[in-house]
Amino acid sequence: MKTLIKIKLIALFILSVTFTHAASIGVGPIKTFGLYAPAETATTIARLELIKLNKYQVLDRFDMKEAVGKDSYNDCYGKTCLIEYGKELKVDFMLSGNIDALGGKIVITLKLIDIDEEKVVKTQTAEFDNQEAELQRMIGIVIQEMHGLTPDPLLKKQLSFRNEVITSNNVGRVKNSGPRMGMAYTVGTLNEFATRPEEYGGLEISPFVSNLGYQFERQYVGTEKFSALLEGMINFTALEQGKLIPSFSVLNGFRFGKQGWEFAFGPSFGFSKTSVGFWTDESKDLLGETSARYWTEPEFNASEFSENKLTDYGYSYTRNLDSRGRLDFNTRWIMAFGRTFRSGALNIPVNVFYSSQKGGGMAGFSVGFNITREKSKVR
Repeated sequence: MKTLIKIKLIALFILSVTFTHAASIGVGPIKTFGLYAPAETATTIARLELIKLNKYQVLDRFDMKEAVGKDSYNDCYGKTCLIEYGKELKVDFMLSGNIDALGGKIVITLKLIDIDEEKVVKTQTAEFDNQEAELQRMIGIVIQEMHGLTPDPLLKKQLSFRNEVITSNNVGRVKNSGPRMGMAYTVGTLNEFATRPEEYGGLEISPFVSNLGYQFERQYVGTEKFSALLEGMINFTALEQGKLIPSFSVLNGFRFGKQGWEFAFGPSFGFSKTSVGFWTDESKDLLGETSARYWTEPEFNASEFSENKLTDYGYSYTRNLDSRGRLDFNTRWIMAFGRTFRSGALNIPVNVFYSSQKGGGMAGFSVGFNITREKSKVR
């Protein structure tokens, strides 16, 4: 029993001596730039993280103000000033530094000054992702590493700034996923099909049609001045004329330079109605059919008229667009060129394009918009 009491007393004595001889430290002002948090907030956080180390006797702000008796050290950031400040506080060490928000990152630099030796004994710096809400955790990581401790690796990874070449100047961060709208003019066989009367299997609409859709975009490779993109677009044509013509496009795109010039190409997939028949002409009659070059299906017994005989009469017996025909799968080829204009967080992609198919196509332009989203917070 007596032995146990002696052990407890010795342990208490050791703890008392350790605490009595623990180095004292004061926290000087920590300058902040580009952050919502003022210097006073950053200083308070640093003081709290030092207390968590259980290594120092940390002076709180009231003790420091009482010891100095004035606020003349509110702008004390240099080594000479901090040494003088530490001597007045009668502490062994002083901690100070600066925190800067630079573009997409937060840079924290802290320095530890030995007052007796009048020199900086340790400087620690780290770059973090721009998530100011996690400022306390960032300062805690820097202070732990300054004292040779290992912070939570998962937390550090989540907060660390990823200095990737592909996004080093924010060119790679442009992501133009968003709505698209524009106009196009049909040419060739597509123009003839659009303007042909409905009674002859046409759409009987204006050759100028609207385009409304949504583009998905993902960057798969790039450098500071070049990005390669995979783009997908769902599009609906001629809605304003009471038609619903859907299509889906898969494009390979390239973006160049800080100005955001773009070039893309790839296939487009959709559906259209077609039928096999022949063209009629006012100067060529067949079974009493007369019209001004409109597509019709022959109303005759195919066994009586061979394809060669139709050719002899000057008719072309082929498959063509016909709203009365069967539904077929079709493909087109798209070429597009444009530029992304920026205004703050707003991106405005503007493109001209040509959609080509057998015998015709569409030429037009499209405009879109999207907002650069905020970074997600650490959960």
